[in-house]
Amino acid sequence: MPSGLVALLDDVAAITKLAAASLDDVAAATGKAGSKAMGVILDDAAVTPRYVTGVTPDRELPIIGRIALGSVRNKLLILLPAALLMSAFAPWLITPLLMLGGCYLCFEGAEKVFEVISGHHGEEAVAAKAADAATVEKETVSGAVRTDLILSAEIMAIALADVAAASIVTQAIVLVLVSLAITAGVYGAVGLIVKMDDIGLHLARRDAAPVRAIGRALVTGMPIVMRALAIIGTAAMIWVGGGILVHGLEPFGFSGPAHVAHAFSAAGAGLPVIGGAASWVAGAVFSGIVGLVAGGVVVAGLHLIAALRRRSHRAGQ
Repeated sequence: MPSGLVALLDDVAAITKLAAASLDDVAAATGKAGSKAMGVILDDAAVTPRYVTGVTPDRELPIIGRIALGSVRNKLLILLPAALLMSAFAPWLITPLLMLGGCYLCFEGAEKVFEVISGHHGEEAVAAKAADAATVEKETVSGAVRTDLILSAEIMAIALADVAAASIVTQAIVLVLVSLAITAGVYGAVGLIVKMDDIGLHLARRDAAPVRAIGRALVTGMPIVMRALAIIGTAAMIWVGGGILVHGLEPFGFSGPAHVAHAFSAAGAGLPVIGGAASWVAGAVFSGIVGLVAGGVVVAGLHLIAALRRRSHRAGQ
């Protein structure tokens, strides 16, 4: 009996060690996958604040909360099952779907640039003001969640590629952990950014002069920061989408754009002191050029189709 008990305890100890090792593997894989997706995570954080630009302060956090909830649904209910199924049965399908998402990001970013250049966004702003506030908020959240779906798909694909050799259970756990950590980090940071002016207003009313000075600086500076983030968010969609297209073409034999992107990055890396940053900027600039061209083609095509439809409608009257 004692020997049987000792054997049982030995088995339990072995199982415990195995479980601990598995948890260590999952933790290491999660950290590695999350770090590789950091570039897209930063783009996601830059994109989101533009959806609450011009919104009344009392609706900023509720809107961000709704977008964050939509992001969790995107990752856990849509992307996670799809990623695991594709990884198991159709891994070749991941790249084409990512490229479609990249085209959408390029289109959305290029459309914003077109609106600024043409001044058409002013008409939309007037229409938005005339519309019901609840309807505008619903459309805003819906648009943000759609964009989040594309960015989240890229994050999940990067994370999945890093644990492709692991078991399906490990893949699922890593993707869940990455999804929750990224959503909490991105939307927590965005919530802090958009409420920073309110924090500044609170500090500006304190007794200590240095604290008041910091508060006034925050109140004065945050509108500028928000406008800058709106611009960065648009640029982020273009360069992330362009990057997806550039690297997505390689498996199909079109490696020219990727070689040019590598050449841009290598040229930046050759600069002293700032080589690392310059390499990233050079690669992002090339991806942005590709994204702007691709998005511009889509925007031009859609505007041409809309013009032909209007002409056909007038001719039919």
